[in-house]
Order: sequence, then structure tokens, then C-alpha cells
Amino acid sequence: MIIPSIDIIKEKVVRLYQGKYSQVKEYNKDVQYYVNKYRTHKVKMMHLVDLDGARNYNSKQTFFLKKLLIKNSNFFQIGGGIKYSKDIETLLEFGAKRVVIGSSALNNMNKTKKWFKKYGPKVITLAIDVYIHSNFFKEVVISGWKKRTGISLEHIIAEFSPFGLKHVLCTDISKDGTLSGPNFSLYKEISKKFQHIEFQASGGVGSLEDILILKKNGIKKIIVGKALLENKFTLLEAEQCYQKESFHA
Repeated sequence: MIIPSIDIIKEKVVRLYQGKYSQVKEYNKDVQYYVNKYRTHKVKMMHLVDLDGARNYNSKQTFFLKKLLIKNSNFFQIGGGIKYSKDIETLLEFGAKRVVIGSSALNNMNKTKKWFKKYGPKVITLAIDVYIHSNFFKEVVISGWKKRTGISLEHIIAEFSPFGLKHVLCTDISKDGTLSGPNFSLYKEISKKFQHIEFQASGGVGSLEDILILKKNGIKKIIVGKALLENKFTLLEAEQCYQKESFHA
């Protein structure tokens, strides 16, 4: 399954390079343009990040998101600045399909576990961003990748699995926004180790071959952002490639 992705700042579609707000590129089409474009291919879900909310909780684009979600109900997986129960409830009431929990899961694990019980694992996606050390330790990073936690990806999955964890969006931060190819070995390892998790591979997809390799490595959901915005390939081509058993350049 291909999941198109867009990030927004002040209602504009943008992309950051490796999560750096100092390296932002703005696109001249609005969000609804991409929604309409992708829905023509019967996409089941889009991934959207409110970068204003992710950077500053008080700058969340709530009014804009409300309009967007009401118009496109049960279509968006959305994240950015989710700290409290009211944030989850508001987005679900607006019509979000899933809510993405990132830094909050590390800052307050007990609270997040209560969310899994209250709202159910079907509507929660855990975003785990990792920095891969030379010894292959997968350290989770939070707060816009500025804070290293000393906690491993494996530990986080073990913490939340008893509460029904199913959806995990995993990003190797060195790959995000680069179009240089995903960390294939990472996804191959974790998809094999945690077969109860439906991983979403995020970061680095720049070619159709990347999609095929991810699928061969056990990843069933692939987030594609910049490559589609930059017209490296079309959504139709990506979906056709995903359905193929082999890739021919």
C-alpha cells in the first residue's frame, strides 16, 4: 500500500530536508489539489503532518485542519503537536482516520498507554524516529529530532505491544527528505522481528525500485512524499510497481 504524504506550514505544502526547518521547500499547489489528485487513484489514506504544531504546540493549524478533515473524512492519518487527549478527540471528531503520536509517547508512556485503551489501537499510529549508531543501536529521537532518548526502537515496541500496538511509522532520520533511498536493512530486520506490527516505511524513497525492495523486505505500507511532489514518478506508477512481483528498469 502506497501512502502519499504531505507536510504543511501556514497551510502551505512544504518539505523539509532531514527535518530541518532551515531547509524548507514550498510547493505552489495547495493541499486540496494533492488530495483530489491522489483520490482519483482511489488512495485509501494520506499522511499529513502539521509542522507548525510539531514545532510549537500553540501554533497548531486547527481551523485549517478542521476544514480539510471535514471535507475529506476518514482519509487522513495526521500528526504534529499531539500532546493531550483533547488533541486526539478533536482530530477524530473532525474526521481523521488515524492520529499519529510521536514525542508524547516517549515523554509520557503511561498517558499514551491509556490512549491505546481509550481510543483503541486501530486509530493510533506510533511514530518512531531513529538515529542509527555505528553499532546498529536504533536510538529513538524526539522533539523534532533535537533530543536523543537513549531508548531503543525495540524497547518502545515492547512497551506498547501489550496495549495492542499495530501501526508504527518508522523513520531513519538520516534518510528523510533526501530521495537517496530508504534504510532497507532496518526495515527488513524489524518487519521480520515484529511480525504483529504493520510498519510504515518513511524516508528516502526516491525511485520505483525503492518501493519494490521495501516490499520484498516485508514492508506492506510505504509513505511517499517528496518523490511524488518532485514528480520522480507518478502515484499510478508507484502503485503498479508495488503490485509487481519484479522490477525491470
